[in-house]
Amino acid sequence: MYRYNKNKWIFLTQFLVLLVAGVLAVAGSSSSVHADPKVSPDPQSSWKIPQDPNKAEPFWGEHQSGIVTPPQHHIYFAVFDLVTNKRADVIKLLQAWTAAAARLSTGDTAQPLENGLSLAVPPAIPGAPAAGDGYSETSDPSAMAADTGETIGMSPARLTLTFGFGAGLFIKDGKDRYGLAAKRPEALVDMPKFPGDQLAPSRTGGDLCVQSCAEDPQVAFHAVRQLARIAEGVAVLRWVQIGYRPTTGERHLLGFSNGKGNPNPDDQVAMANSVWVGDEGPEWMHGGTYIVARRIRFAIEHWDHMPASFQEKAVGEPKYSPSNGAPKPGSKTDAQPADDQDDQPVTTHLKIVGPGAKTILRRSFSYNDGVDMTSERWPPWRHGLEYDAGMFFVCYQRDPRSGYIAMFTKMAKYDAVLNQFWTHVGSALFAYPPGAANGEYIGQRLFESK
Repeated sequence: MYRYNKNKWIFLTQFLVLLVAGVLAVAGSSSSVHADPKVSPDPQSSWKIPQDPNKAEPFWGEHQSGIVTPPQHHIYFAVFDLVTNKRADVIKLLQAWTAAAARLSTGDTAQPLENGLSLAVPPAIPGAPAAGDGYSETSDPSAMAADTGETIGMSPARLTLTFGFGAGLFIKDGKDRYGLAAKRPEALVDMPKFPGDQLAPSRTGGDLCVQSCAEDPQVAFHAVRQLARIAEGVAVLRWVQIGYRPTTGERHLLGFSNGKGNPNPDDQVAMANSVWVGDEGPEWMHGGTYIVARRIRFAIEHWDHMPASFQEKAVGEPKYSPSNGAPKPGSKTDAQPADDQDDQPVTTHLKIVGPGAKTILRRSFSYNDGVDMTSERWPPWRHGLEYDAGMFFVCYQRDPRSGYIAMFTKMAKYDAVLNQFWTHVGSALFAYPPGAANGEYIGQRLFESK
């Protein structure tokens, strides 16, 4: 039986990375890969200012909340498949979701209560009933209450609810179920399959999405739970992903900084250039954006066996600094990684993503879904339990073709960290329509456009 030898494994992995770099050098690299590798410093914006964890974030507005809103510490991202063939059902669902989301973002219940008691909501009928609309208190235990109640008395916790439309809303299995096929934006493309992708259908695609972010994980989950109940008979959950951000600092689970070089969310010109859809898109998407969501599993056990100098070279920045009690400047683990040679392809992560980082606004989260049985792809080729942990990568852009897809195409070919230690197992692209004014519903322009 092959026995695990850490030194042999480290040597083999380093050799493989160098071998890949050599092959790429022989094959040649495009001029775009050798673009200016400098990455601008993190923007000093509202994203860096501590927020009151108990306040209410505005729901109504020109843009949907949860995009340029300073990031909360928890996300519950839910994707739904539509199971109705009736256009009217989808409209009623979006109306009901909009009404419920507006209430939930203030810390209120999803639907109105009467005298402190829940109103019964008939299952399979979407809507946000109000007192006097024919709904009454009931003792029937099978009737659906207006709210499940687990956040009553809690603060809004900066809850934001953001809604998106997948390709399946426009056409699915060759069918134009809702008469919307001609209104599908050109930018809402089918995501390409990148080298190294191991996408699970159960974590990929979908017709509608709900991005629920909050400072309290129970508030984020509660909101999705209510929207799923309202959707009964019209839409069903396809997949969900839970994520979190550290309460202090910005590091992901590989131990390095998270999201350098993105545009400043407070810079309206930068947001117009990189995030908000303009005249190039259909009228119903003006002021909206496109979200790419990718579930990235980290090979944590293997990464943890790599020396800090190897990790720093792969990522392109120091892992440790004197400010966090790490080795003093000049030590091997604190040194700046050496630049790639001019005659070698760029393989460090930050140099590859640097030129494209300004085309997207990212709001990424770490995830840890416990452990599961996996079959290792490296020596000693064993089966065993490994962490199911990594990054839930979320980014917004004006056009995913020139944003995430262009940037990740380079990463998939040349990024030493990605190719050795990351596996993309889930993927989705959604159109986030613009926000709504009080009295409107999210997506109204789409369904009313000619």
